[in-house]
Amino acid sequence: METNFAKMWVIAGGVFNLAFAIFHFLFWRLFRWKQDLPKLAPVNRAIMQVLNIRLIYVLIGFAYISFFFTNELTSTRLGREILLFIAVFWIMRAGEQKIFFELRNRVSIALFIFFLCGGIIYLLPLIY
Repeated sequence: METNFAKMWVIAGGVFNLAFAIFHFLFWRLFRWKQDLPKLAPVNRAIMQVLNIRLIYVLIGFAYISFFFTNELTSTRLGREILLFIAVFWIMRAGEQKIFFELRNRVSIALFIFFLCGGIIYLLPLIY
């Protein structure tokens, strides 16, 4: 029972990461990067896009290992360390939301809560 609970949360984490990868893939359109990024210096424009592409890759990687290595994540020491790493990733992202976006509007607050949920999703398999 306990391992099924843990596996369920790991799969949920995979869905969570995949959803955020798709969200990041849409940044060019959602945030009008075609119009707004040219206003930046070329190096900053490149950095923004490269970092976003790398983040998409990382999120897809988190989803992939969550979907296809669920047993290993929940039953090995290395797997549990990876779960902790992903949990800390999302908890730190929540902290960055507070620091850089200051939680001044509903969207920022909602993202803060979603990021905390990402951390909790990956902590739950470690507890049970």
